[in-house]
Amino acid sequence: MKATGIVRRIDDLGRVVIPKEIRRTMRIREGDPLEIYTDNDGEVIFKKYSPIGELSNFAAQFAEVLGKSSGYPVLISDRDRIISSFGIPRKEVLERRVSEELEALLEQRRPYICEDGHHLTAVDGLEKSVAVAVPILAAGDMAGAVILLDTEENAKPGDVELKLAQTAANFLAKQMEE
Repeated sequence: MKATGIVRRIDDLGRVVIPKEIRRTMRIREGDPLEIYTDNDGEVIFKKYSPIGELSNFAAQFAEVLGKSSGYPVLISDRDRIISSFGIPRKEVLERRVSEELEALLEQRRPYICEDGHHLTAVDGLEKSVAVAVPILAAGDMAGAVILLDTEENAKPGDVELKLAQTAANFLAKQMEE
């Protein structure tokens, strides 16, 4: 755990303000759920809650099936981080942040398909770009994304790849709602 040097008091309603700098750095937005942990030493820890993170084992299996069916490397993310992958070494991508450009695009709640000449980075620090990205919309909220990455052959993704990613996103959203 890293000390920030910032101290805040609890108000008369039991609230504490998380400083803007920390919210920006940790990508915590208004309305984001936070999970609260405590330990025997009296520490209270706030962690961003990821509803799709609860499905990470299931998402990993789904990513594998989607990757084998489509021939594309697959990433599944929550709103901020990659939670599962297939076709790319997991240690290279798991828990890495989704690029700000992709995050902003997904917030628009529309699917993305790569066009000629436009390269959208999927993950900070990863050289592969996005072929197709579809937001996972659960109960009206953007909960994550299904991302197909460009292949070495640079095959242009089409309607089939888009439909596969949309099907995966809809299925994962349904699992989260149950």
